[in-house]
Amino acid sequence: PHRTELYEDAPSACWPIVYSPDYNITFMGLEKLHPFDAGKWGKVINFLKEEKLIADDLIVQAREATDEDLLVVHTRRYLNKLKWSFVVATITEIPPVAFLPNFVVQRKVLKPLRTQTGGTIMAGKLAVDRGWAINVGGGFHHCSSDKGGGFCAYADITLAIKFLFERVQGVSKATIIDLDAHQGNGHERDFMDDHRVYIMDAYNRYIYPGDGFAKRAIKRKVELEWGTEDTEYLQKVHTHVEGALNELKPDIIVYNAGTDILDGDPLGGLAISPQGIVKRDEVVFKAARRRRIPILMVTSGGYQKRTARIIADSILNLHNLGLIDKELAASGAENPKVEQMIRDSAKDLTNLS
Repeated sequence: PHRTELYEDAPSACWPIVYSPDYNITFMGLEKLHPFDAGKWGKVINFLKEEKLIADDLIVQAREATDEDLLVVHTRRYLNKLKWSFVVATITEIPPVAFLPNFVVQRKVLKPLRTQTGGTIMAGKLAVDRGWAINVGGGFHHCSSDKGGGFCAYADITLAIKFLFERVQGVSKATIIDLDAHQGNGHERDFMDDHRVYIMDAYNRYIYPGDGFAKRAIKRKVELEWGTEDTEYLQKVHTHVEGALNELKPDIIVYNAGTDILDGDPLGGLAISPQGIVKRDEVVFKAARRRRIPILMVTSGGYQKRTARIIADSILNLHNLGLIDKELAASGAENPKVEQMIRDSAKDLTNLS
């Protein structure tokens, strides 16, 4: 495989939390035309710093994915299309982008997305090395090898998995747990006939993208109704995450942790509380850690101002429970804190319902 800087070893003193200030999209207020909070990634990091969980020199600095990296999945034809501003305007759903010179679009829109994509690829290797990793950005699950959409210009989930399959000994099976409010049609199209990848997807069945063809790739489809609330949602997530991991024990879990399931999200149409989102992430991490399966989390969709705080609260909760730890490495279940917590979680779920 080609040489890539994305797989150079991260300093062992760092948390396997990947971020770069380049993630944030800011130019002339144009980002305000999308319901997206284009600075949400930086806000998550600021909250985690305020809580003294991390410091700048303790997180892994994301690097931009190069063309050569992107070509592991994307067609040259697709990457060339992104040289047309109107194509990028369509993908990001920010119409005025069509009127900007492409060098501005590359620098102000695509470079942040390429850096987040590099971050997801880096976090894939970190997860295998350390037992877990979080990319504070990424999760562009509507993009496939030759087509972008829904704010997703690069197929970072597909890329992270293909990189692991090609470069890391002992990684030959992956499970994607996609809990963004939208169907993850990008990775579904990319892995349509690939038996190495098991996809679980829970989404609002009535909203974008409604991609019937892509649905054929989903091994566990959890189609949700408008306005689904915490109790039903958490019960379904728990049942199906457990079911998926019992059916196939993968070498890596990619967890697409979209926060657009939050009550009041203009695009998601579900009604999950902030506490429900924190609990959901906990359910997924517990399932992974109990089985000692490395887990990579990406933050994906979430279009309200308060989502950054919820993502930070969730990461703090995972840490308080001993599910993520700087030193934990791959020793998941030997950790007495984790053992105790796993026993408690069984009780929690009974109480939930």
